[in-house]
Amino acid sequence: MFESGWQIISAVLYVMNLCLAVYAATSMIMRRQDPVKTLSWVTVLILLPYFGLILYFFFGMHYRKRRLYKFKGNAEYRYRKETSLMQSEYIKQNPGILGDLQPYKKIIFQNLRNSYTVVENNSSVEFYFTGREALDAMYRCMEGAKSHIHLQSYIFADDSTGEKFASLLMQKAREGVEVRVIYDGVGSFSLKKEFVGKMVAAGVEMLCFAKVTLSLPASRVNYRNHRKILVVDGRTGFLGGVNIADRYYIGNALGQWHDTHLKIVGEAVSSLQTSFLLDRYFILNRKLKKRKKYYPQLDITSNGDGSGEKNIATQTLVCGPDSNWASIMQCFFSAITLARKHIYIVSPYFTPNESVLNAIKIAALGNIDVRIMLPERSDTRIAHYSTMSYVSELLEAGVKIYLFKKGFNHSKVVSIDGEVSIVGSANMDMRSFEHNFEILSVIYDKGSTDIIERQFLRDLSACTQLGAARWAKREKRQKVAESVSRLLSPLL
Repeated sequence: MFESGWQIISAVLYVMNLCLAVYAATSMIMRRQDPVKTLSWVTVLILLPYFGLILYFFFGMHYRKRRLYKFKGNAEYRYRKETSLMQSEYIKQNPGILGDLQPYKKIIFQNLRNSYTVVENNSSVEFYFTGREALDAMYRCMEGAKSHIHLQSYIFADDSTGEKFASLLMQKAREGVEVRVIYDGVGSFSLKKEFVGKMVAAGVEMLCFAKVTLSLPASRVNYRNHRKILVVDGRTGFLGGVNIADRYYIGNALGQWHDTHLKIVGEAVSSLQTSFLLDRYFILNRKLKKRKKYYPQLDITSNGDGSGEKNIATQTLVCGPDSNWASIMQCFFSAITLARKHIYIVSPYFTPNESVLNAIKIAALGNIDVRIMLPERSDTRIAHYSTMSYVSELLEAGVKIYLFKKGFNHSKVVSIDGEVSIVGSANMDMRSFEHNFEILSVIYDKGSTDIIERQFLRDLSACTQLGAARWAKREKRQKVAESVSRLLSPLL
């Protein structure tokens, strides 16, 4: 009798799982999303009954764009949209104004329209290539804050590095500086309540982006705020790949963490400020009164050292799952297709969609010098094997693959022809393209790109170049791990 009852329950559960799996698969098919991603989810739903459904409800459900868009429909967002459309029309009517940027007008117009990203003039851009260098520079800048500090980090750890930053932030708040911090609910999941509480008690505004709770809709758990931003007094800004944690400052079992972060002075700081305040508005559904101190008038005719005019053109892409377009993916794609001489890419996690992957292979087949730097070891095993699963076809197309050995290279960089470089928080993977809130800077400047490329070439000495013959001899179990991880890569 007991066995008969259990068989009935099992049958009912199986039918329910099958119906839900069919419903989930149909929903994905009707959304007309990436067929590879759809097939991956269908495979998971079929091969992993029950557990596959749990994974789908947390990581496969589609974010409701219109609902998020409503949150961002405030004055700052409207201003950004109106300004970008006005600039787009002005450039169309006065094409000569682009000057040296003329070869990249396709990317410029694309960014103006798909992410409302204006072309900004800046007096200086400074790069840092290790987490230690970047964090030290950020700390020094915050020490001099007089008006406000706006700090956003995917990871804010309560380790020695986090404590150091927290102490400074609390000190500045006590001095009367407005201090606001945004951290991600998943990236900073282990952040203790006591750590946050003492900062709040000192006058620091601590905001958690999409905190993970049982009441949080499952679809929102999958969409994380991966941006790293610092704005000091509305005049100086930082962005890139560096989080606030010991492993970025002193390293870990992987060795020293190399990363690319930039400090910028100029009009781009307003874009960073707008991004921060929009994320704050997203969390609180409440905006700050628009006061002049958040958007001070900047003098871009001086580079800060009295050496005269130096205007560096940039576009700051701010996009996420609430955007109408996959702006970052489109930016990478267009930059790659416009290359005439060479393309240098650094990404710790490399799982591109078919469009970007094909653009890279076509460029290499077309005799463009394409070099990709990946970490030899990674902090995420599945992501590492998924990344390695692309190596064979890239080598076959003529792409040069380098594995960074001296520590962990966490940089997210693309440089094109020594003329344009792209630096930010976005990896060249599907999560950055589709799921995360990301930020990056497109820098239309030969001097800045030369710095980026010289660092890339220096880092080659810390790499091993992969050859097709050697790669083909890797162990069979690694090939199996790559194949399985490749199947899961659209879901990561």
